[in-house]
Amino acid sequence: MGRSHEERAPLGSRSQRRADLGKLAASTGASFVSSRVRGWGREGHEVDDQFHAATAEKMLELLGSMKGAAMKVGQIASFVDLDLPPEAQETYRRVLGELRDSAPSVDPDTISEVIHDEYGIGPEQAFARWDPEPIAAASIGQVHRARLDDGTEVVVKVQYPGIADAIEGDLDNAEAFAPLTRAFSPNLAIKPLLVELRERLVDELDYQREAEHQRAFAERYEGHPFIAIPRVHPAYCRPRVIVSDYVDGQSFDEMVETSDEGARRRYGEIIYRFVFGSIHRFRLFNADPHPGNYLFGDDGRVTFLDFGSVKAFSSRTREQIQQQMRSVWENDPAALLASLDDAGFLPHAHKTDADRLMAWFRQFNAPILDDGEWEYTPEFAREVIRTTTDPRLGYVDLLRKLNLPADYLLLNRIQWGVNSILGRLGARANWHQITLEMFGDGHSGTDLGVEEQAFFEQSPFVA
Repeated sequence: MGRSHEERAPLGSRSQRRADLGKLAASTGASFVSSRVRGWGREGHEVDDQFHAATAEKMLELLGSMKGAAMKVGQIASFVDLDLPPEAQETYRRVLGELRDSAPSVDPDTISEVIHDEYGIGPEQAFARWDPEPIAAASIGQVHRARLDDGTEVVVKVQYPGIADAIEGDLDNAEAFAPLTRAFSPNLAIKPLLVELRERLVDELDYQREAEHQRAFAERYEGHPFIAIPRVHPAYCRPRVIVSDYVDGQSFDEMVETSDEGARRRYGEIIYRFVFGSIHRFRLFNADPHPGNYLFGDDGRVTFLDFGSVKAFSSRTREQIQQQMRSVWENDPAALLASLDDAGFLPHAHKTDADRLMAWFRQFNAPILDDGEWEYTPEFAREVIRTTTDPRLGYVDLLRKLNLPADYLLLNRIQWGVNSILGRLGARANWHQITLEMFGDGHSGTDLGVEEQAFFEQSPFVA
């Protein structure tokens, strides 16, 4: 499951965490930019693989041991297609991918203390069987296998002690992330991303809230032909512990390595249907599309994990989103401005370049514009990020002048992750027809669409 790491506690003082981040940025940032200037601008220049591998290893070692916001930044860098040449992107994806699958774990005694604090007894007494060796270690907590008294095999997600304070300290010292982040994308606007990161991580600290969200998704997808959500066991859940059914399956990287093009297309369509179908059918949005949150079963089903950052929309917001998309399909700038104004995007007395705004929306929504098959690529994912973050392309000033209603804070940004995941799969389908199907306005021609429509015709939750 990747290289082994020395077990270590996730904490450190705020000053120490800030100093560690500063050292990492200082030791890698200048060389990173120098490498970019020296070699990436010339076609055919061989990328310095040893340099990038060493930099990625430094990030893995430090960010993995720090947990919290620092580790979350590394996880994002491991799969989102940033402004890097493909060779360098693959190096960071390969090394930093371990932050999703086999990051440094916290020692068993520390986890046992959390279990004792939450249950009043140790893990060996709380469960019929307890495995002290974690099967996954993430930014907020780590996951252990266990068995309930009735024989049910479960996973127990335990929050690291003191992680809330560590996250608060990281984000209070947010400027320490800037040199490291700008090394990846020199023109990235870091402040709004850190604001979003803060809100997401604060949500993820509330495990009881996460358990309720997971139960809501599990109810809506119970019996679905190709989407699965592990059942939650509420009687065992606590403020810092979530217990749900154990599910076996391949990781994202394992699936990519072993599957053929047809299987990858199928999985890409399933991921798309889950992410966007949940919005349009249930007004629920899981705001953490992340390769580490998927398991791929032998039966062709995909199990979706981790519901720490979920947004529920009103019916009105869903209608506004769909109206915005229809105006983009029809290439009607006036209708787009009207729908954005209705949703609260347009500041009063501000004149917006409607044609330029439409151009950005059409670039951002390229996969669903036309009634035909469209293939996601890593380059498309990178280009979408550039249009949103690189002032040289002419959209950033336009977008910054718009209001961003709270309901949309996660929705627009999180599509970066979906684009990168589908790009890596080379996902290809008629996304236009699939989206109309989710709107309730059409029937998909795909086999998965036929199966899904039959399921949702019987669902009491679709409204």
